[in-house]
This record gives sequence, structure tokens and C-alpha cells, in this order.
Amino acid sequence: MSLLSSEERGFGGRSFNKPVEEGKEYEVDIKETSRRGDGVARVEGFVIFVPETKPGEHVKVRITQVGPRFATGEVVK
Repeated sequence: MSLLSSEERGFGGRSFNKPVEEGKEYEVDIKETSRRGDGVARVEGFVIFVPETKPGEHVKVRITQVGPRFATGEVVK
């Protein structure tokens, strides 16, 4: 099994800089609820799942994990 480069996967060799970093804190607005029940916020269009939040809430979150297409965070109290 070989690993494909980003170009072979169809990303054209471009690297995508994510607008959030693990461990950093951001002020976000929860806009919707995911299928799993987590709140969904966006930073520059990048999705952040925030458990135990609801649409309409404005919260400060700490990013706990950053993936290729979304991040997860926790509310900072």
C-alpha cells in the first residue's frame, strides 16, 4: 500500500492553511447543530464542532483537534 501525494488525491498539490490552530482560543457564534448534536461554528468558513452548545450561543472555544476538513473545540469557562 502506498501513500498518495496531495496532487494524486486531486488537491492539485496546494496546501490548505487552516484558519484555526490546536490549543488556541477563538470567540465563535454557534450557527447550527450537527447530526450528532454538537454545535457548529465556522472560522473563515472552516467548520468547528463544539459539544454542549446550541445555535444562537456566542462562546469562547479552545481548539482540541484539527483535521483536514474540520476541527473540534471545547467551551472555555
